[in-house]
Amino acid sequence: MELRQLEHFVAVAEEQHFTRAAERLAVSQSGLSASVRALEQELRTPLFSRTTRTVRLTEAGRALLVEAERTLAGARAARDAVDAVRGLLRGTLTVGVEQCVAGVSPARLLAAFHREHPQMELRLRQEGTSSLLDGVAGGRLDLAFAATVSPAEWRGELVPLAREPMVLLCAAGHPFAGRAEVAWEELPGASFIDFHPDWGPRRAADEAFAAAGVRRTVGLEVNDVHSLLELVQEGLGIAVVPHHFSRKPEAARLVAVELAGPHRPVYESVVVLPGARSLSPGARSLMRLVREDPVREPVRAQA
Repeated sequence: MELRQLEHFVAVAEEQHFTRAAERLAVSQSGLSASVRALEQELRTPLFSRTTRTVRLTEAGRALLVEAERTLAGARAARDAVDAVRGLLRGTLTVGVEQCVAGVSPARLLAAFHREHPQMELRLRQEGTSSLLDGVAGGRLDLAFAATVSPAEWRGELVPLAREPMVLLCAAGHPFAGRAEVAWEELPGASFIDFHPDWGPRRAADEAFAAAGVRRTVGLEVNDVHSLLELVQEGLGIAVVPHHFSRKPEAARLVAVELAGPHRPVYESVVVLPGARSLSPGARSLMRLVREDPVREPVRAQA
């Protein structure tokens, strides 16, 4: 079993398509297919279920994918470590980020990193927090900027970035708009707009509603902040969001209302690291920029 074969296998698994995987790797499709077949013959089991339109991992393929990603990440880390000893930073730094994470600007940090290390290739993956944790654990990501991660669900290192309250956001004509605060017992029956369950703000809100013993129905689920703000503006529902969302230009005509009582939801931003021993040289360099960032904006603490 060769690293090249594992790279081919992972590319097909991620693309779910041999042609796209071959284009991504800049190899011929016939060569890629032959490489995967050779790997299947060596392991004596099919890794993909193939039809004329789809390519899906078999159970054996799913098991191999986890170990293949770890093996490739280890090989990259070994090469990067040797380059670092020679005073070079080369290779690839793959960073995961949840959108609108608080307390830091990933774009600014990556720009600073690129200026310092122009020979390194940067890759960015925007995903929900649960997917980011899986990415760092599996070696697909060197590190990730995520939200609302409990220590119990992550065995690596978590570096705190920001902590802020979440607020109820509604349109100016909503009955809650003229209030200083809203009690939890007033929320059942309201129409809510929120992110899909994988995103950090949704995780924080779900935890707060569960702690308050209040059931809610999320009728409209979105994958981006701008869609959420637009739907709230149109009066299609209310949303419980991190406080800094209310300061976005798109939220200028919306009203932020405090949530009363002891179960106020809190949104926390962290850097997810695999652990100091397995941190790549590129990730260590980026973390230095995070800690030295002179323009990180203070985030309002929970009241």
